[in-house]
Amino acid sequence: MEGLALAAGTGNQLGAPGIFALLAEAQQAAGQLAEAQGTVATSLALAAQTGQRFVDADLHRLDGDLLLATGGPADEAAARYHRALAIAREQGARLLELRAATSLARLWRDQGKRAEARALLAPVYATFTEGFATPDLIDAKALLDELK
Repeated sequence: MEGLALAAGTGNQLGAPGIFALLAEAQQAAGQLAEAQGTVATSLALAAQTGQRFVDADLHRLDGDLLLATGGPADEAAARYHRALAIAREQGARLLELRAATSLARLWRDQGKRAEARALLAPVYATFTEGFATPDLIDAKALLDELK
């Protein structure tokens, strides 16, 4: 955080939303959910201010994940996932689309909407022709196998 504050003090905020996104994921992994939610909000605000929107889809997905992890309403989390999907599709960011689809499919699975979950995730996963050893594709494939 100190490095980001120093960079901001010089007027240089290039890449800051992406760095904040990584920080939020680290906070989530450490169980610091409230801090991660604050970091996501900061990153989204900074992205809007600077026009650096390249991680917006992942930030909305992460926001949905954090909302569910803190006991928030599933319909609000779903809205965040849908927003993430729309942004990723608009940007042509297939990996971010896969992440958002995986999160939404997982929510739908938990709600008993297994067919809808598979129908959402399968075509996104099918667009990939390589990288199947990466964590995101492994996670998506495991969820698809579970949804059969």
